[in-house]
Amino acid sequence: MKNTAITFFRVLFILSALWNLIGAIFGYFNTAYTFNGLFNRQLTDPLYYAIYQGAWGTTLVYFIGYSIVAYNPLKHTGIVIVGGIGKIGFAISLLKFYLSGIAGSVVLIVIIGDFIFVLLFLYYFIKLFMAKQSIV
Repeated sequence: MKNTAITFFRVLFILSALWNLIGAIFGYFNTAYTFNGLFNRQLTDPLYYAIYQGAWGTTLVYFIGYSIVAYNPLKHTGIVIVGGIGKIGFAISLLKFYLSGIAGSVVLIVIIGDFIFVLLFLYYFIKLFMAKQSIV
């Protein structure tokens, strides 16, 4: 793979890491506010609070994962596979919440952003495949 492609993917995964960090800062460190902003309701149940905060904790872990991938995009493809699956699942869940009226329109930012990253991840795997690089 050419250096320009590797540089592009390093930038992509730095942006992915920052995207997750921004979400995690809001969701993990300001849990009730973020929940209210996305779902237009108070987060008062301690069990739901812990579960919701834990989900954002996973997002924080993916900040670390995408940072690792940015360091060497040719080596850490497994992180991208798992992260991409997570992004698809999260975006679909939020879309279901939005379409059923549970979530407000603010979730569209997350849905669209995650789908864009998934498409870019697919491009990453296509480029790896075309360059005959190991995917797993």
